[in-house]
Amino acid sequence: MTQVRCEVKGVFMATSEAATVPLVVLSDGSDRLLPIFIGIWEAVSINSARNREVLPRPFTHDLFLDLCGKFSISLRFLQIDSIQDGIYYAQLVFVNNKHEEYLDCRPSDGIALALRGDVPIFVEESILASA
Repeated sequence: MTQVRCEVKGVFMATSEAATVPLVVLSDGSDRLLPIFIGIWEAVSINSARNREVLPRPFTHDLFLDLCGKFSISLRFLQIDSIQDGIYYAQLVFVNNKHEEYLDCRPSDGIALALRGDVPIFVEESILASA
């Protein structure tokens, strides 16, 4: 499995006659883009992290990283590694005392955490190629 490092291109609203839905777009720096539909609160969280906004109260993603820091757990990276029935799957990779641990997560939560933790986001090459 080949992982490609990606960056968040932006958070957007996709509109149709049926609905308006937020999405986050990842890019590997070339013309390849990976749009992922997300929830409104995840969109707000990703956008605020992307803009490095400091809010008066912590979002859940801030709280999670603060808790990890209190227990000397470091976030290493996010990997978006599979897609099944149109649903993307991801894992956060943490380290504590040189022990790596993988935690299943929604890509939107993982992206919000990766941006806040200033860690890389990787996407499986086959996923990026098929987007």
